[in-house]
Amino acid sequence: MKHKLIYILLTLASVITYGQVNLSLDADKSEYGGKDIVNLTIVLELNGSDLVQQTGFQLPDLSKFNIIGSGSVTNTVIDPATNTLITQKVSRIALEPKKKGKIKIGSVLVTVNNKIYKTEPFDVNIRDLVDKRSLAGNTSNEVFLNMEVDDREVFQDQAVIAVLKVYSRNLDNLRKVKNIHLPEQDNINVHPINFNKSEIDPSGSGNMASQILAMFMVFPNEAGYVEIPGVSASVNSYSNKNKIISNKVKLNVKRLPDGAPDCFKNAVGKFKVNVYNASKEKPEAKKPMNVVIKVSGEGNLPDMELPKIASSPDYEIFAPKITSKVSPGTTGMKGEILASYVIIPKKAGVISIKTEQFAFFNPENREYVDLGQKTLDFNAFSHEQVMEARSTVEKVNDYTNNLLETVNTPVLKTTSFKVKEKSKFHWNILLTNIAVLLGLFVLYLLFKTWQKKRTLVRETVPSKSLGSVAETEKEIKELLKTDINDYFSYLENLKDNGEYEKFFDTLEELDQEVRSQYFHGSAAEFKTFLENHKGSSVADDYGRLQQKIQMEKYAPVKSHEGIEELLKTIVNLYSQISK
Repeated sequence: MKHKLIYILLTLASVITYGQVNLSLDADKSEYGGKDIVNLTIVLELNGSDLVQQTGFQLPDLSKFNIIGSGSVTNTVIDPATNTLITQKVSRIALEPKKKGKIKIGSVLVTVNNKIYKTEPFDVNIRDLVDKRSLAGNTSNEVFLNMEVDDREVFQDQAVIAVLKVYSRNLDNLRKVKNIHLPEQDNINVHPINFNKSEIDPSGSGNMASQILAMFMVFPNEAGYVEIPGVSASVNSYSNKNKIISNKVKLNVKRLPDGAPDCFKNAVGKFKVNVYNASKEKPEAKKPMNVVIKVSGEGNLPDMELPKIASSPDYEIFAPKITSKVSPGTTGMKGEILASYVIIPKKAGVISIKTEQFAFFNPENREYVDLGQKTLDFNAFSHEQVMEARSTVEKVNDYTNNLLETVNTPVLKTTSFKVKEKSKFHWNILLTNIAVLLGLFVLYLLFKTWQKKRTLVRETVPSKSLGSVAETEKEIKELLKTDINDYFSYLENLKDNGEYEKFFDTLEELDQEVRSQYFHGSAAEFKTFLENHKGSSVADDYGRLQQKIQMEKYAPVKSHEGIEELLKTIVNLYSQISK
């Protein structure tokens, strides 16, 4: 009988405690000074899996305070003793009192399972307030920064969107906030979304106008509680410059689930991997080729560890060049990242290039996705096989191209008539080449006839006065001066046709022509001349240009973008020198 009574009492106790709701509102202290901030903490605890919070926290009348910051965090645990689900939601509100004396803080209301719960009201005592002046020359024009985060509970390396807002009673102060510096910390990676200011909201919190200053993404790279440092900015006035800092935000970063593949590094989001040959020429043994690994998708794309090309005795690998094309998305940074490798096949025959295995974690489905290896198979030809594979028409075209390249003048631009390799026989191409050669021969005859007529006309024209020695020297220099615009057009044509070897030969000829205008032989002497007559900045730019030319000239694989950037630098510098 005694054991039955104990069992009944325990059953009643479990029924009473099951489904318990605890709601509390507390301040960090009961008495505050004039400069103190009142911190309110709201705690809602639900003991039971059948309890559902139907409304958010309904705050009491806080018109006697200025709300300068707020935040909340939710934790869920299971009590191992009773096997009960416990959900705890904690919210904090930072208040600035407007008046002194005893201020009453009312009840917080919340609805759980169609029942309203409320807290008990209490009083806080505010001592004498201090008249604050945040800006020199202004009265009661405080400016506050507040950083707001959409989700404080995320996985490791998952994106968190943060919004930076400014609050002030004076609308003019909002326009003076500048020089925004985003937080920097080892355990977070920060990427800006935009710094576009929004329209001013005159009805902000605490009867203050507000404006969005910036939006940025935060990727926490470690699990646990991670604190985002405050964002700093400056408020510029006519008399001085003040620095303001926003609130800090604490994130609950969840550790990634167990069961990750061995090839998983730190990729979180949704991604695809592709590998392809970016070289236009046929793969040839012991000749460099360009192989690209493209990773596209949305997530922590700029900070993730990219898959690499696996080593093999069949080819040699060089360090890749990384190119990124990313922009902010809804769940992370989206776009693509290209890793461009220089690969040199060591033998002829079938070669298989494989990437490392790659896996990522999808936070939406909370599962790991293993993409495995990506393979690029190709047949590398020997040099003899490449030469034997050329058809008769291709050999004729190659001979014609070599002949056109021997016309050493940038004015004719004969390389524009070069014939690209075709897989089929085209009579039109052959006839076009013959017509071009006949046209050049006719132009040559016409040019010789014109020269003879010009010589006869000069003989009949009376000789002009020789003039002074200075005038004669100036005239000779003008005659010697080369029109470098012809060289620029010719180099542009060579760049578009991919004739990089001829491009650098013509560039060397251009440099010699420009230096000869000033009667300086070597590049070192010419640099000294530029420093004395054009300034040290032009001389330094000339020296750096020569180094850049050498690097691009002897690069194993030349990129079209690099040559185009080099040509822009050449046009700007040599146009400035030849003025």
